[in-house]
Amino acid sequence: QVQLVESGGGLVQAGGSLSVSCVASGNIFNINDMGWYRQAPGKQRELVATITSGGSTKYVDSVKGRFTISRDNAKSTVYLQMNSLKPEDTGVYYCRADVRTWGSVGSRDYWGQGTQVTVSS
Repeated sequence: QVQLVESGGGLVQAGGSLSVSCVASGNIFNINDMGWYRQAPGKQRELVATITSGGSTKYVDSVKGRFTISRDNAKSTVYLQMNSLKPEDTGVYYCRADVRTWGSVGSRDYWGQGTQVTVSS
């Protein structure tokens, strides 16, 4: 079994910064790519950023230049630094990890429980 636990987030004024982190634990053999997603009220969950085990990153256009995803493989942790926040960045932020567990052949996605980020105007 694998658990992902997010922390960070909160309330910030527009133009401010926040960071969120997510730690994976459990029966982990290795972690492939990791990512952050968000879901605003009344909207579908959307991809924010992903990072491979080698450090290659991708971002949704709306956050490029403002958000930075990073990871610490030794700590099984993924981070999201969010700068120049806008009200439209408000939502619940979820982390996802593609994990292979001990004794398994393939890998599967695991999700965290989500953490609220609210940006006031």
